[in-house]
Amino acid sequence: MDPNDLQIASLAAEIRRRLEIPVVLTGLMGAGKTRVGRLLAGALDLPFVDSDDEIEAAAGRRIADIFAEDGEPFFRDAERRVITRILGSPGPGIVATGGGAFAHPATAEIILEKALTLWLRADPALLAKRTAGDRKRPLLARDDPESLLRELAEKRYPLYARANLVIDSEDVAPNVTLMRVLEKLDDYLG
Repeated sequence: MDPNDLQIASLAAEIRRRLEIPVVLTGLMGAGKTRVGRLLAGALDLPFVDSDDEIEAAAGRRIADIFAEDGEPFFRDAERRVITRILGSPGPGIVATGGGAFAHPATAEIILEKALTLWLRADPALLAKRTAGDRKRPLLARDDPESLLRELAEKRYPLYARANLVIDSEDVAPNVTLMRVLEKLDDYLG
């Protein structure tokens, strides 16, 4: 086994022993919430849920279609209900949320009350690079997605700053980010 894998496994086992509530990942589109969330869930041997996948399953439609047919307010209400249901399950787990979930006041309050929150903070230029050509993100369906990501960062980063932990999501291997998350969680859980 790779020494890094041993270090991750050892740290993860210690965190898993102390973690009693869900960990919710927040951040803008492309920050790595789903990818890092899956890795974290695997390392901690916990269930992983992506709230966007749950919304699509509950609605029987893609998020882009919900936005187009029913509008963002309808989507945000559905998102709040789904996240409330997810966080109502007992015990720890890992939850990746959509980028706007934590920016919606009612949803943010539920998350802050029921979970340990982790903000994956990233530079909008990196987010634009990661999301280039992604047609699953209805808010980015425009000529200059980086400018939208900068606008969203300006609005949402102060809201995301309420999270318990902040991890900088950079252009590094996913395991590097995973290790940073595990170290922050270990420190936070004391």
